[in-house]
Amino acid sequence: MPLVVLLLFSQLLIAQEYDLIIKKATIYNGMGDESEVQDIGINEDEIVFIGDLSNKEAVKTINANNMAVAPGFIDTHAHIENIKELSNAESAMRQGVTFALGGADGGGPENFVEYLESVDKLKLGINVGYQVGHNSIRKRIMGTENRQPTEEELTEMQELVSEAMNYGAFGLSTGLTYVPGTYSQTDEVIALAKTAANNGGFYSSHIRDESLGLLEAVAETIEIAEKANITVVLSHHKALGAGMWGASEKTLKMVDSANSVGLDVRMDQYPYTASSTGISALIPSWARAGGTEDFKNRLQNKELRDSIENGILYNITQVRVGDELDRLQFRKFGWKPELQGKTMEDWLNSEGLKPTPGNAVGLIIQAQLNGGAQMIYHVMHEDDVNRIMQHPKTMIASDGKLSQPGENHPHPRSYGTFPRVLGKYVREKNVISLSEAIKKMTSMPANLLGLTDRGKIVEGCKADLVIFDPEKIKDRATFEEPHQYSQGIETVIINGKVCLENNKLTGITSGKLITSSNKKP
Repeated sequence: MPLVVLLLFSQLLIAQEYDLIIKKATIYNGMGDESEVQDIGINEDEIVFIGDLSNKEAVKTINANNMAVAPGFIDTHAHIENIKELSNAESAMRQGVTFALGGADGGGPENFVEYLESVDKLKLGINVGYQVGHNSIRKRIMGTENRQPTEEELTEMQELVSEAMNYGAFGLSTGLTYVPGTYSQTDEVIALAKTAANNGGFYSSHIRDESLGLLEAVAETIEIAEKANITVVLSHHKALGAGMWGASEKTLKMVDSANSVGLDVRMDQYPYTASSTGISALIPSWARAGGTEDFKNRLQNKELRDSIENGILYNITQVRVGDELDRLQFRKFGWKPELQGKTMEDWLNSEGLKPTPGNAVGLIIQAQLNGGAQMIYHVMHEDDVNRIMQHPKTMIASDGKLSQPGENHPHPRSYGTFPRVLGKYVREKNVISLSEAIKKMTSMPANLLGLTDRGKIVEGCKADLVIFDPEKIKDRATFEEPHQYSQGIETVIINGKVCLENNKLTGITSGKLITSSNKKP
């Protein structure tokens, strides 16, 4: 190359003071402040300047054209168990998510350290981190037995929590409605939560009951906050079932009371009136202890079968949907995939049975004996959703699974949670302001996780950013047609690299495994 060309090239590089400049950005800094139009200068993975960069050069420049620029959204309640199969996490990234926290609802890997080592080797589309799950730990030590741990077993579980925390877990999660966590008593959870607290972690919980026992379950979580001296999060807070609609007025007062006396009680929420969990949620938990074979054996005993059937009927009619069986929708059903997206009423009709709760009981037992099914339960009220969203302690989180078009029939939250809040609840319904919504998606979850360098647009913070059009952003996924990406998310930047541009993946995978307190696997 001629010397003159080399000199010109070197001068050009010197002139390019930034790796990336975003011009004319309407910046929402994530802390609830009003927006301001500025330029953003990024070098490597860091925001290094905010202000006027009109006379500066960069390797790459993006003109935001006054669109909103926010910190990347942080999803503190995500189901990323299939991250190895969908490591680009497109369904999350296209919502503006730049960090997803796995290990929710007491789940996650039984061998925490080994699993994180494998995740760290992946080419990740987004940043990921993990909680350690109570159900996974209990199952590893005790199986699915319906009993309390011995002193030795409890010590073993505490050691596993401590090991995970030392390896970078952000906290402890429970799923106290699921097997085997449902068999635990409060003292067991407090003991494990103390271990997490001693290691700087928080506690999140799919509480023991979100329906008729909702108030008692919230009270249990507050008790854990007090006795373990730990920050707690009521996961996907809701009032489930028509009999409890409106109960969020009471639960939110309980949260306020707890915080007023110095406890730290928070919530997260997805913006839908339908939940999603297994069909096993309709079966009494005692009947499922010990696994499938024990469940089969109990069904052979007439008295026990009668109790199981009566319990299922009660859960259908009193806890979930009454006699409206079209509100029980199949999401994933390996035994009968043709029913995915259809309802329990559809299944009964196809079997030539009258669509009554009583007739549904037998089919639910059949489904469980044949591998179970994942369901969507249309059981919440919009007023509760609005009320919970407006509460200052509520964060936005998806509870969604990493998804790709054509695979099963997911809850639409897997594609639409964050755009839905910004489109429906901010722009259309004015439930909360745009600044407040972004705060609930960014600095609030970052604060929970102790991530001081993320969740804000501030010089020195990591360059995780999302550019979107507030007038166009909208979720498109529906319960009937869930495999639809949202609109309005134009650009996603993760660790300083442009991963989504003009609503198209760039092929760059710049996500990282992030551990608590900068601990590294």
